[in-house]
Amino acid sequence: MPSQGTSRRALLKAAGVGAGVAAASGLGILRALPAQAATHPGMLHTQADLDRMRTQVNAGAQPWKAGWDRLVANSHSQSSWTPRPTATVIRGGEGQNYTAFYNDVHAAYQNALRYRISGSTAHGDKARDILNAWSGTLQAINGNADRFLAAGIYGYQFANAAELMRGYSGFDLDRFKNMMLNIFYPMNNNFLNNHNDACITNYWANWDLCNMNSILAIGILCDDQAKINQAINYFKNGAGNGSIMNAIPFLHSGGLAQWQESGRDQGHTMMGVGLMGTFCEMAWNQGQDLYGYSSNRFMQACEYIAKYNLGQSVPFTTYRWGSGQNCAQQQQTAISANSRGQDRPVWALVHAHYAARRGLSVPNITAYLNRVRPEGGGGDYGSASGGFDQLGFGTLAHTQTGGSSTPAVGINRVQSYNFTDRYVRHIDYDVRIDPDVSPAEDAQWRLAPGLSNSASGYVSIESVNFPGHYLRHADYDFALVQNDGSAQFAADATFRRVAGLADSAAVSFQSVNFTDRYIRHSDYLLRLDPADTDTARADATFRITS
Repeated sequence: MPSQGTSRRALLKAAGVGAGVAAASGLGILRALPAQAATHPGMLHTQADLDRMRTQVNAGAQPWKAGWDRLVANSHSQSSWTPRPTATVIRGGEGQNYTAFYNDVHAAYQNALRYRISGSTAHGDKARDILNAWSGTLQAINGNADRFLAAGIYGYQFANAAELMRGYSGFDLDRFKNMMLNIFYPMNNNFLNNHNDACITNYWANWDLCNMNSILAIGILCDDQAKINQAINYFKNGAGNGSIMNAIPFLHSGGLAQWQESGRDQGHTMMGVGLMGTFCEMAWNQGQDLYGYSSNRFMQACEYIAKYNLGQSVPFTTYRWGSGQNCAQQQQTAISANSRGQDRPVWALVHAHYAARRGLSVPNITAYLNRVRPEGGGGDYGSASGGFDQLGFGTLAHTQTGGSSTPAVGINRVQSYNFTDRYVRHIDYDVRIDPDVSPAEDAQWRLAPGLSNSASGYVSIESVNFPGHYLRHADYDFALVQNDGSAQFAADATFRRVAGLADSAAVSFQSVNFTDRYIRHSDYLLRLDPADTDTARADATFRITS
């Protein structure tokens, strides 16, 4: 936090802010869930997402075009693909035959995505035919414990392909729903409740996460609010390792958080980024903000994972768990370097939310994104099942309009227009204008894309030395507050940058939720006030200096 001590004024602020947003963000809720029907399309891609992809690809804009080129080049996205449905899919143990299934799942998704972007009916027909072939053939998923991985991973992936084809001529959606409800969901539900009759902590986080994803996706596909709620409740409160507090058991300084599988290996750890990111995105598109849950806990884990896999050191707390049926105790005392630096298509999704939507500083996520993009999908990362753990193509699907890998923010100082020796500065959570005094970092800011409106001209003002903390108003007063991911926070911390009210060559900041008020200093403290006098207009005018 900005200081070990907190002023009385800041404590009053914190109490007021907490009371004001508790209803909106106390449970991670950003928007109310629909009472009955789910939003469609509303899993990994909304209609707005699909429209953005189409517009940017047709314009040849980067990096979407590079992402599109990877999709078009993938053998699974071809309309000539021949599906190979079987009555029984087996993963793990004798008679294993699941390779054909995961290849067909990805072919269905990739052809569906090509259809939704290009309008090609050849690809729409192929996606439909793959979906219909399997829903008319599949009767069971068997195998050893790995059968639950198959039901989870391919369950959520297949449901995403079907969601893209909803309403397509000849697609038997009702039969597909029956397959998901009668074959996949019982297995997903069984695993989360019984964990294959093992100790509750025996299975790694990804086992829970893939089955949570499948239940959430089935709930959306089938307009089943009970299943949507079941999955989201498990994310918050589940006893297994996939719930967020168990998947991310330890917080470290510097905005980092340790992942449950970090002591196991980095491939499965990055798989966790993909699975939890997918879950958060599907929930987001149904009105639930789980990305911001527990003070952006998932973001901190992504930063930790990215930092270590970029070759840097991170702290590690000994991790202990019970294994087998009798909960025999195990422990890991150091982070694993196994498969360190592996590339998986998981980073564009989380970057799009935290950096683009929310305007947060995520330097390690950004660095990994730049390393792996344009992201491919199933078939681009080897033929083994690990290369099909994520649907991928995040560069195409999730890059927000503007395409920048980092918010165009820079490091700035905000100088008072009428007290030119003073700059906006934070101290003990209070925000004021002070002479240029040490520490200089307290007077350095990033003008990030607006948290509630990232369009040109809208900004949120983030502290340089305390990333994730923004200028936020409450009761017309200002404090430096950590972003809690709520809609209320985003609105209170977003401003429209306009020509200076006292000098058009300077700048003023208009509140987006109180449009008659501007950031202004009064008695050297920042306030949100009307600019209805010459003095007020001068107090509400600033110069931005590098």
